[in-house]
Amino acid sequence: MNANVTFLIQLLATWYMVGLIWMVQIVHYPLMGRVGEETFTRYETEHSRKITPIVAAPMLVELVTAAWMLFAPPPSLPRWVAVAGLTLVVLIWLSTAFVQVPCHQRLAAGFDAAAHQTLVRSNWLRTAMWTVRGVLLAYFAARLLNR
Repeated sequence: MNANVTFLIQLLATWYMVGLIWMVQIVHYPLMGRVGEETFTRYETEHSRKITPIVAAPMLVELVTAAWMLFAPPPSLPRWVAVAGLTLVVLIWLSTAFVQVPCHQRLAAGFDAAAHQTLVRSNWLRTAMWTVRGVLLAYFAARLLNR
């Protein structure tokens, strides 16, 4: 695949996730605490079922394209950008697997204020990492367009 097309696909997947993570961080996760204990288990189960297809595909696309940038970057993309981008994606995946998913698993058993607080607070790290990725890729996209 053409390196510029791969970069564009990565840029789109990343900015999709930037928008989604900010909505989740500012709106969705904080409102989880207001659902009510009697309906929370069903709510959390539905959240997990419905959010997975919305995030799984773009996260996978982002991971694959970020890895691909190490081997076939656009000619004017510095190597450190590909390394930094992939490092951020790996850190996001690790945070998701080892922090956010366990919080959701605890919440699936019923509302747990500590798990909810950990989820909201820890998700700021993912929000920041996705935002940094988005800004980094947008900056280099602008540079590629100005060539």
